Amino acid sequence: MGKTLFDKIWDAHVVQNVEDGPTQLYIDRLYAHEVTSPQAFDTLRDKNIKVFRPDHVVAMPDHNTPSDQQERIDDPVGRKQVETLKANCEEFGIKHFAMGTKDNGIIHVVGPEKALSLPGMTIVCGDSHTSTHGAVGAIAMGIGTSEVAQVLASQCILQSKPKTMRINIEGTLPEGTTAKDVALYIMAQMTTSGATGYAVEYAGSAVRNMSMEGRLTLSNLSIEMGSRAGLIAPDETTFAYLKGREYAPKGEDWDKAVEEWKKLYSDPDAVFDKEVTYRAEDIAPRITYGTNPGAGIAIDECIPTLDEIPEADRSQFLSMLEYMQFEPGQKLEGVPVDYCFLGACTNGRIEDFRAFASVVKGKKKADSVVAWLVPGSWLVRQQIIDEGIDKILEEAGFELRLPSCSSCLAMNPDKVPAGKLSISTSNRNFVGRQGPGARTILASPLVVAASAITGVVTDPRKI
Repeated sequence: MGKTLFDKIWDAHVVQNVEDGPTQLYIDRLYAHEVTSPQAFDTLRDKNIKVFRPDHVVAMPDHNTPSDQQERIDDPVGRKQVETLKANCEEFGIKHFAMGTKDNGIIHVVGPEKALSLPGMTIVCGDSHTSTHGAVGAIAMGIGTSEVAQVLASQCILQSKPKTMRINIEGTLPEGTTAKDVALYIMAQMTTSGATGYAVEYAGSAVRNMSMEGRLTLSNLSIEMGSRAGLIAPDETTFAYLKGREYAPKGEDWDKAVEEWKKLYSDPDAVFDKEVTYRAEDIAPRITYGTNPGAGIAIDECIPTLDEIPEADRSQFLSMLEYMQFEPGQKLEGVPVDYCFLGACTNGRIEDFRAFASVVKGKKKADSVVAWLVPGSWLVRQQIIDEGIDKILEEAGFELRLPSCSSCLAMNPDKVPAGKLSISTSNRNFVGRQGPGARTILASPLVVAASAITGVVTDPRKI
């Protein structure tokens, strides 16, 4: 019987299998940011252990980084975390991309764009959206602080092997439908726990036709349906994206690497523990209405009525709607929005800014809307400037901000005030995620752009 892509990468990294226990798995790349790493470094210090392979570790601050200026961090807790990361990297000899430097950005944007994340790798980080890096054809998983310490000390981790699932998206995506909409659609179909215990491989003609930016968005959201990892087989699109990037192999090494990467696919006779298929033609631009990413609808649909919700789920359903200030059966298209956010490790890449600009070009931002447009890295920001996208945004009344996690989460100054409604390209709409009491609708860059122009939830296909 053939092997799945996940099995091939996993098996190549097994150091030993513990009887009736987890697998000792070798890790190729550890990413560290300022929030989850301090305790891990303290563990090493307490035990007088050095970092085993510092050249396999890359660190950068992103969660606490301001997007309006980067000369200082006013919040004392955030400032301490960023300063501690820098000090730990200096002490343990780890590559550190400091705030405000050209190498900095959101860790899950910088890793792939610098080719620090490569096909066939095992990649971990103390952050749930590490699944993003699986888009290059890698096993990428979020881990806990104690596990970060394991990897720092041994370049290995103890991990139980998940089951495998393949999600096929077949056909051609309709106009106005993006990878973000595909992810939101899958979560609505499978629920936010539908892939718990699985590593998911995305496949099918619609996935093969996605750009790398789209694939990174899709893999990013794998964790939101409970998946341990989300990966996509590398192909010519992957190779073209990685070639020539800063840390990609060069010359003959590149040719050799590509030959090996071409072997990274699920064999035709590979058997997955679960397999599902969706039609691309069924997926329209989407929005969420609740407080988890799976509570979503097509933008031209209505929130479900109470009769459409199983009785056991009605209490939670009504609680979500009460927080969001919506009603069962309500149509959200046309509802006024207060904040619009373009960015995050989900949609902070150059393609996302191109899409946003394509909608707002020649139009004006609604006066009622506060808009935060935040690139995922300094490289993305430079691309925006080089392509003249910043001029399009400026003429439409938008300000291009500095790279940061920004309004994805309430750990930096870009907080949505209590009660205000934000339409956001980020990955989570949990209670208080964008600020205490803030309300969040998740959507694609196209939907956010259209809504920023009109001041209400707007279907981009209509403008």
